[in-house]
Amino acid sequence: MNLNTTTTTGQDEGARTTARVVLIAAAAAIGGFLFGFDTAVINGAVDAVRHGFGLGAGEIGFAVSCALLGSALGAWYAGPLADRLGRVRTMQVAALFLVMSAIGSGLVHGVWDLVLWRVVGGIGVGMASVIAPAYIAEVSPANVRGRLGSMQQLAIVLGIFVALLSDAWLASTAGGAAKTLWLGLEAWRWMFLVATLPALIYGVLVMGVPESPRYLVARGRLAEARVVLAKVLDLHSDTALDAKVNDIAHSLRAEYRPTLRDLRGPRAGLLPIVWTGILLSVFQQFVGINVIFYYSSTLWHSVGFSEADSFSLTVATSIVNVLVTLVAIALVDKIGRKPLLLIGSAGMAVTLGLMAWCFSQATGSGATLSLPAPWGVIALIAANAYVVCFGLSWGPMVWVLLGEMFPNGIRAIALAVAAAAQWLANFAITSTFPWLAQVGLSFAYGLYAFFALLSLLFVMRAVRETRGIELEDMHA
Repeated sequence: MNLNTTTTTGQDEGARTTARVVLIAAAAAIGGFLFGFDTAVINGAVDAVRHGFGLGAGEIGFAVSCALLGSALGAWYAGPLADRLGRVRTMQVAALFLVMSAIGSGLVHGVWDLVLWRVVGGIGVGMASVIAPAYIAEVSPANVRGRLGSMQQLAIVLGIFVALLSDAWLASTAGGAAKTLWLGLEAWRWMFLVATLPALIYGVLVMGVPESPRYLVARGRLAEARVVLAKVLDLHSDTALDAKVNDIAHSLRAEYRPTLRDLRGPRAGLLPIVWTGILLSVFQQFVGINVIFYYSSTLWHSVGFSEADSFSLTVATSIVNVLVTLVAIALVDKIGRKPLLLIGSAGMAVTLGLMAWCFSQATGSGATLSLPAPWGVIALIAANAYVVCFGLSWGPMVWVLLGEMFPNGIRAIALAVAAAAQWLANFAITSTFPWLAQVGLSFAYGLYAFFALLSLLFVMRAVRETRGIELEDMHA
């Protein structure tokens, strides 16, 4: 009887611990929500900004993608900042940048004002993109780390969905993105301003999460680390806590100090694991996913759909993205990271190739471009199938791997380098799409299909499965 009571009590405590870790990870993952919201909100404003400021293809490409340069900068410095200030304080700094950007972007007087404030927001997004997955990995038990790490991508796609939904609602309420809405401001300005609310919520919530136990051990704050470990890993005996603290301390002593110099290795100047992280980040962007979420409203409008229908189609695609990410979360700790990446790469290569074929059937050019039946419908189906393949694999899996694949001693700095590479790759794809679209949408999607095929070969050769491996057992 006593044994049963003890077991039940232990199960209840374990359930409470798991719920506590989920809540902590969810609070950190709001940074991912802002990541998705801030980068996708420009989708609904592209045409209004382009016509309002009289911008050409190259100029609108830069105005849309400039935030990504800020994101690369924020990602680059987030690792060193997190190792100096801590994960939680760095998340608070990111929230501050995002609040300033939301207000500034909504009140701009010219395109260069918009570029400035978008870069400021990008810095905040870049910082959040590095710290959230690292923090979640460092507070999560190994058996649920993949699912909790996937919350970052779930938050990103939810942010994309809410941004596109709010864009559609604001444009519909005003009668168009360029029409005046409230307080004499156009609807596209409100698309930026509404981001203030989630940024403030993020800043408040992260004030209540505990600091990473691995950061605390690295700073010699062992008593605080023991308290956090007891809460998040359900460790209550002194023996278990001492063993875990010693494991963390040993892994930190055994690995490199977290500086950029210590990422050097024998292959082209970097450790092989760092190159793997960089290439995972680059391929995630080179398959062209953000073309869908930054330009889809303009894209569907350009091939014959009305502005209202284009917004609706974009929102529907983002819903598909959210749903398939939930599927990925359910599968990541059962199937593993690498198999899902392989499935996604193969599926993206096929669906992007189909989109390229569909747009090769287009007639006209520029404002007169259109897809004759049935190619418009097929292109729409292929685009959503492509989002399914990405959302099941490269969307969440890359963030899970980046949060857990690096050794403890270099995790924050290596993740910063990989995330900076991701943002630069994102900038390259996003800024060049208007030009590629002028060359031909068939060429653009064919290029992305080629990169999807390369990503398949890369995963087969270079990516190591990390399912169920403790962070202390990750080696360079």
